[in-house]
Amino acid sequence: MENEKKVLLKVNNLVMHFPIYRGVISRQVGAVHAVDGVSFEVVEGETLGLVGESGCGKSTTGRAILQLYKPTAGEVYFKGKNLVKLKSEPMRMMRREMQMIFQDPYASLNPRMTVRDIVGEPLMAFGQASGNEITDRVADLLKLVKLNPDFASRYPHEFSGGQRQRIGVARALALNPSFIVCDEPISALDVSIQAQVVNLLEDLQKEFNLTYLFIAHDLSMVRHISNRVAVMYLGIIAEIADRDELYVNPLHPYTQALLSAIPVADPVYYEKNRRKVLEGDVPSPVNPPSGCRFRTRCPIADAHCAEVQPELREITPGHFAACLKV
Repeated sequence: MENEKKVLLKVNNLVMHFPIYRGVISRQVGAVHAVDGVSFEVVEGETLGLVGESGCGKSTTGRAILQLYKPTAGEVYFKGKNLVKLKSEPMRMMRREMQMIFQDPYASLNPRMTVRDIVGEPLMAFGQASGNEITDRVADLLKLVKLNPDFASRYPHEFSGGQRQRIGVARALALNPSFIVCDEPISALDVSIQAQVVNLLEDLQKEFNLTYLFIAHDLSMVRHISNRVAVMYLGIIAEIADRDELYVNPLHPYTQALLSAIPVADPVYYEKNRRKVLEGDVPSPVNPPSGCRFRTRCPIADAHCAEVQPELREITPGHFAACLKV
């Protein structure tokens, strides 16, 4: 159909292993399986939420997509081009289309640079502007993220956490990208400020038709901002579906446990949907379990789950889950 949106990003079997070296001669003795065969698509103008526990591979997935980490295996197609196979210069030019908003607004801004230099650096690096043009463009970008243009001469330490994150958003917008990886952009902020930043991201998305990969822990916030949600566990995608479908009808036991942990103000609902507490700890990504990654903590796992690694398959239209019991 003509009104169907095009796929902007397609990730096929993305793998990111970090080698472990030991000994005097630095012999490789293993690898951290940070991302182990992740596949999904993101269409133009949508927000795909990526959720999961700490250490499950969310941020690594985002950085591997942008080629900040060179993937061990797999393919990343952006606007039809395989980023994994691009040479350094074509990849550098492609970065104008893809940007990242980092998690920590205190660490992601250079303390020795002014706001003008921080936000204007991408413009200078790609030859998009110079001199007074950069000053004018930085002023426009600061207005866009609801900051006073007069702040351009200040340094990062003079701002609050929320203001610093707005500076990070302005920097990400400098080259007019079409795709932005939001790597937990609100987790380091006060609760009162989180909503302001999320609302800003939504407004910018509508104005510039941006596409987001929104990585987060806060399941309530992910439901608010995302069109679809993917749930990660120990380097794999456990479930992916439309936002409302996933929250109303979670199929994977891990997703059910995650959603049961969301605080609910209604005591009657709480009694009917008592929290599912997972036993044990997340296995080490250095030596993940055989078969299903979740089986060591799954309440419905059996011997078959230890032998077969479930594929991410479509259970109902648009609703995918990697579980042998579904």
